Amino acid sequence: MSERRRLPGSGISRRAIVAAAVVVVLGGAGVAALVIAHGNKNANTAGPPPSSPPVTQPASPAPHPTSPSPHPTVIRHNNCGPSPHACGYPDATNTGVPKGMALKSVPGQVSSGPGWSWSDGGVNITAARTVFEGFAVKGAINVMASGVTVKNVSISNFGDDIGGDGVNLVNNPDDVTIEHTDISSPYGTHGFKGIFAGIKDIQGNAHGTRVLANNIADASTGVQIYAGLIRDNYIHDVSFADSGSHLNGTTSNGSTVPLRIVHNTVFNPNDQTDAISLFEDFGVEANVVINNNLVAGGGYAIYGGQNPGGPRAYNIRITNNRFSTIYYPQCGSFGYIAAFDASGPGNVWSGNVWDSTGAPVSD
Repeated sequence: MSERRRLPGSGISRRAIVAAAVVVVLGGAGVAALVIAHGNKNANTAGPPPSSPPVTQPASPAPHPTSPSPHPTVIRHNNCGPSPHACGYPDATNTGVPKGMALKSVPGQVSSGPGWSWSDGGVNITAARTVFEGFAVKGAINVMASGVTVKNVSISNFGDDIGGDGVNLVNNPDDVTIEHTDISSPYGTHGFKGIFAGIKDIQGNAHGTRVLANNIADASTGVQIYAGLIRDNYIHDVSFADSGSHLNGTTSNGSTVPLRIVHNTVFNPNDQTDAISLFEDFGVEANVVINNNLVAGGGYAIYGGQNPGGPRAYNIRITNNRFSTIYYPQCGSFGYIAAFDASGPGNVWSGNVWDSTGAPVSD
């Protein structure tokens, strides 16, 4: 399979998807089942009045066991957006490198170790089952072997799709885990100098990927994988890597291998693209669970995988998510859901609520 790199200005424009949706709806008969973008029966349902936005912090070849992230004590159940951890959701208090952990700088203090080496501005991990832990890296990490764990690592980088990512999965490594890692740009959200993608499956066929409890900021795309598990992450301050960036919290561009996006906080303060998206750029979308996430922002908060005129998406389950209005009264600048076919085989919309009130959000 060719590399699945998102090129500025190429492929299907996300705004074009919305425009195509309007054409489909106006076209009437035979396509009424396709729900591209809606809230109430005519447009996106405006949510409750917005609240204030949150203020935007030695390798070994032996396998390293991973454990689930402990969930904080829940002290409230609504209006989680300004302080996600108060509702048990991920934020800066419970993701990324544990507070106070000492890290060795790469390449400043160390430039190689068992299974990995520094080369051409990044870390290359080439040995299976390497555990890369306890480092602060100024550049990208390229995972080129299966069974690798990247844990308790700080990554600072920026740039284009060649050298500006956080963690790349190269040549389809299986069973890679990235957990409790901080990924950000040294420039923050300023000057079109964000990370291109926080975590990316380059060729698009890596299986068994686990993205757990990471703090990912300043990226034009937070996570781009096609199969596996994205859980307990704080993805926020989605930012331009260049003037042509699409801005995604998490995105998948076509796969039928199971993907689970569970219990993440995904905040995109921008008025374009998404917090969580499924697109059919490279094929049908199917067998995806989007469950119990706290989302806000983008053009639409969630894109549900049904491109206009594309193959029919199936087994897309969007359940128990909280739609926050910290940026826009409809959660996203245009609305909360687009490109979702509620009548598709196995597709489910259930248990989704407005974050500020707990009131149900219709499909």
